[in-house]
Amino acid sequence: MPGHRRGFWVIAAAFATSMAFSTVPTPLWTIYQRVDGFSTFMVTVAFTAYAAGVLVSLFLAGHISDVLGRRRVLLPAVLLEAVSAVVFLTSTSLGPVIAARVLSGLGVGMITATATAYLAELHAAARPGGGRARPELVAIAANLGGFAVGPLVSGALAEYAPAPLRTPYLIFLVLLLAAAAGVAFVPETVRAPDVPAPYRPQRISVPDEHRPAFFASAAASLAAFAVLGLFTSLAPGFVAGTLHHPSRALAGLVTFLVFGAAAGTQVLLRGVTVRGQLRTGLILMGAGLAAVSAAVWLPSLPLFLAGGMAAGAGAGVLFKGSVSRVAGMAAPGRRGEALAGLFLVAYLGLAVPVLGLGVATRFVPDRVALLGFAAVLVAVCAVAARGLPRR
Repeated sequence: MPGHRRGFWVIAAAFATSMAFSTVPTPLWTIYQRVDGFSTFMVTVAFTAYAAGVLVSLFLAGHISDVLGRRRVLLPAVLLEAVSAVVFLTSTSLGPVIAARVLSGLGVGMITATATAYLAELHAAARPGGGRARPELVAIAANLGGFAVGPLVSGALAEYAPAPLRTPYLIFLVLLLAAAAGVAFVPETVRAPDVPAPYRPQRISVPDEHRPAFFASAAASLAAFAVLGLFTSLAPGFVAGTLHHPSRALAGLVTFLVFGAAAGTQVLLRGVTVRGQLRTGLILMGAGLAAVSAAVWLPSLPLFLAGGMAAGAGAGVLFKGSVSRVAGMAAPGRRGEALAGLFLVAYLGLAVPVLGLGVATRFVPDRVALLGFAAVLVAVCAVAARGLPRR
């Protein structure tokens, strides 16, 4: 069906644009620190506010598109991202920045599951019998690819365009409004029931018979998200301060390389067994964290970039393997609940370790705090490795 085929790419574009917007502030944190006096700890608070918004939205509204319809949830979510952009444009002080980050997190929590399901259903309608590989690949590209492109664009705009704390948000506000206009005309794929069921939050459960394996997967996901959180919050500060490279474009490029490696490795290793993905992810992430820690002590920008890409690649494939493992071990009727438990731990990893790193920088030098952060994550990976399946 032509409408469903066009709609597929419209939703992919809206998905990627929304994910990209959520990482727009990444190369701008150093400007907030210089212009508005943000400390490293304040940056982590603003970042944690985003993660908290994602968590709340994911479990209160991330599943309601199954009942209300995909478009009815995705369109308001994209518009919520646009409202976040407007708040960013109103002020650069901490309060509005935190509010904008919360709004962005609420929108992303609604978008992630809804857009992924929407893509699968539009593809099935346009190409019956076409399989799931294409929509899954596009969803990965839109999700992690969007995360990668956002800081690359905002870093370039901040470096070469006027008003670095305004121009990136203004550009993405226009893109988000255009994405919302496109979503409004995409065919709906879910028929709302005549009598809607009573609302309930997303249920969370852990498979009783697989608790050790589940917690090992959850620990791996926590470590993976903590690494990605580092490169969307404090890494630009390390590049500008400890490594003495203040270019905003470079700060955006660092995050682009990390998320690009995460997305690319997922695609390259999609044919590898789940056990192989988990082991490869643990090795890459541990080696990458070690290289990043060494880079800030030497200091060495090339080593920092190489370590970031290795850590990002490991985080991407580790999370993909964890999702596949939990989905495979859970009973079909409780798969969504089991995955909700995994996402809960993963998004806690996005917030808590990075916040702890921000607190640590108030008492010890940044490079010492980063070394401790890496050591904790390597220890978590070691615990997760003990729970890997033997066959």
